[in-house]
Amino acid sequence: MAGMSTLYDADTALWAEEQAQLLRRRAELTNSDELDWVHLAEEIEGVVASEKREVRSRLALIIQHLLKWQYQPALRSRSWETTLHVQRRDLLAVLTDSPSLRPFAASVLAAAFVHGRHDAEQETGLLHLPADCPWTLDQVLDQVFLPAA
Repeated sequence: MAGMSTLYDADTALWAEEQAQLLRRRAELTNSDELDWVHLAEEIEGVVASEKREVRSRLALIIQHLLKWQYQPALRSRSWETTLHVQRRDLLAVLTDSPSLRPFAASVLAAAFVHGRHDAEQETGLLHLPADCPWTLDQVLDQVFLPAA
């Protein structure tokens, strides 16, 4: 059990995925109606799904503000910088609690860019934004990175 507690402390998402798999396996092996094994597994998997939604959402918001920063230099504000700082800080906290989500963040960066670009276009009316993400995940997460105009 110490190994599971260590995994929980090191990577909550990975722990939840493993626990859900174990619950499903237990459901196949037991005839007990004392616990609803399948639904318990689904609820635990919901924890990971929620964290993944948070990663996607925060990436899109960061990208939206990076695009506004780069393509509207005359309108740059402390508010945009604060949004970037807070979203990056909070996303890094999620990735620190669940390091297994970092590859997931890299895999959804392109899709998050599409959403962030769309939101920036809707907000600003800018139509000349790039079709593909010009930044790496490390740049998007970097607390000091700001794209040049």
